[in-house]
Amino acid sequence: MSGYPEELKVLIKAVEQTRSKRVEQSKKGESFPALTLEQRKEWLNKYHPDFKTKGKRKLKVGPNKGDLLPEEVVDILESKSRVNSKLVDLNKVDIETDVLVIGGGGAGTAAALMAQEAGCKVVIATKLRHGDSNTVMAEGGIQGATQEGDSPFYHYLDVIGGGHFSNHPNLVGALTNDAPLIINWLEELGTMLDKEEDGRLKTRHGGGTSRKRMHSAGDMTGAEIMRVVRDEARNRSENIKVIEFAPAIELILDDKGSCAGAILYNLETKEFLTVKAKAVIMATGGGARLHIQGFACTNHYGATADGLVMAYRAGVKNVFMDSTQYHPTGAVYPEQNVGLLITEKVRGLGAQLLNIEGEQFCFPLEPRDIESSCIIRECSDVGKGVGTPIGRLGVWLDSPMIDMLHGEGTVRRELPAKYIQFIRHGIDISKEPMLIYPTLHYQNGGIEIKEHGNTTLPGFYSAGEATGGVHGRNRLMGNSLLDILVFGRRAGIAASEYAKKVKQGKLTLKHVDAFEKGLEKAGLKNPPLGPMILPDYTPEQVKNRQWNAMTI
Repeated sequence: MSGYPEELKVLIKAVEQTRSKRVEQSKKGESFPALTLEQRKEWLNKYHPDFKTKGKRKLKVGPNKGDLLPEEVVDILESKSRVNSKLVDLNKVDIETDVLVIGGGGAGTAAALMAQEAGCKVVIATKLRHGDSNTVMAEGGIQGATQEGDSPFYHYLDVIGGGHFSNHPNLVGALTNDAPLIINWLEELGTMLDKEEDGRLKTRHGGGTSRKRMHSAGDMTGAEIMRVVRDEARNRSENIKVIEFAPAIELILDDKGSCAGAILYNLETKEFLTVKAKAVIMATGGGARLHIQGFACTNHYGATADGLVMAYRAGVKNVFMDSTQYHPTGAVYPEQNVGLLITEKVRGLGAQLLNIEGEQFCFPLEPRDIESSCIIRECSDVGKGVGTPIGRLGVWLDSPMIDMLHGEGTVRRELPAKYIQFIRHGIDISKEPMLIYPTLHYQNGGIEIKEHGNTTLPGFYSAGEATGGVHGRNRLMGNSLLDILVFGRRAGIAASEYAKKVKQGKLTLKHVDAFEKGLEKAGLKNPPLGPMILPDYTPEQVKNRQWNAMTI
């Protein structure tokens, strides 16, 4: 319970000195001006990590050969399989099912529910526990045009604009048209969304939205959604089998060129399991644990882009993998919270971003890539960032404004998880601001899909953060929880229809051998093993001690 050190408490006084005036301006509807389109383009090009060429190189093999991507992404896509195809007997099948869902987060579980409802036997194979995913870490809300004065039309325009008009329009149409249905489905399943006193759904603005359509469950919206869909899947255990601690490490195809299953690796017993399936849905989530360009991240421990690696070896193209979302507000103090997501809902409730002099320097609800660029600029070129005791830089997020704008107790009521995460370190965010800096948050790109989660590989579907196209090069708040449910459900329905009519050929891993020959031909020596499965945070000095101990 140490709280802020004295040197930071002194700097907070500058924030306190300007707070009353800023609160009064907010009550009058006065806000810091948004950037012009010209300024947005200039600041993105100059400050956003996606637009820098440093730390990137071109892919030498695979369907995206020639694409310039972050080195961390290239390393994992050009990895060598963990499976020795010569030692795998595909005539021996350990598990057989109609639909195999790889990934046990929101997208995978939603897909499993729909496939089961369509009459299919389903297996969910998940790396950690069922529900351990980025879904449970999503805080602020889920978008859906459910209120008067709003419609999927306006939602569509916001998504396209937020993605800088790079989105795939058919996917955006599916996302926004299904959104009201998804909100209704969640309520029917028992999701406890926030409501007004009269029982109407409570909605708020998010960055880049023209209407209030953000639905939430406190600041634990993803956890609440995951609770409900997970419980629903467990209640259908007769037809939905869940295998925990068993990540997929390779797809299996058949001799007709269709997807026909996967090889799992049991993390506890170290065994390999062969699963034959009539259809496969890849829902392994994102890859921020690759720590692109050395940034901290908000993601769960298993977010290592495994699905992209397996799909890439099978010839499925990726889109927008040069684009990563840096959430503008990730904690940089205390050290135990570094990278922790500070939900956009904090800014939606009125908290402002301030530099070391207590000055507001940007409109607080710009789209995330613009907001991140503003913060990076303030800490670099402008030189008004706030330094932590170990040398990190950040800016203040003035959360005490929320109680002053909406009444005492609003912070604890609307942001209970965030309050707890800071109070355990002696920081009361209803009385003291948070110190933040952009953090790796979301994988904008991923497996290329069509509007029903189908891909160019027959029998292979994908949904959620493992996919790309719907958000273009920048995702708006609240569309990720929507994305996983819209396309999870759609993929589950489409995969079940495919599974009922497909006639499979002989199982094969020839695509793995072909990819590895491509690595050799490209001159890639000693590529890493992939998928990564779990990140390794062992410091080099510890690794050296471990090695020395082994050789004594």
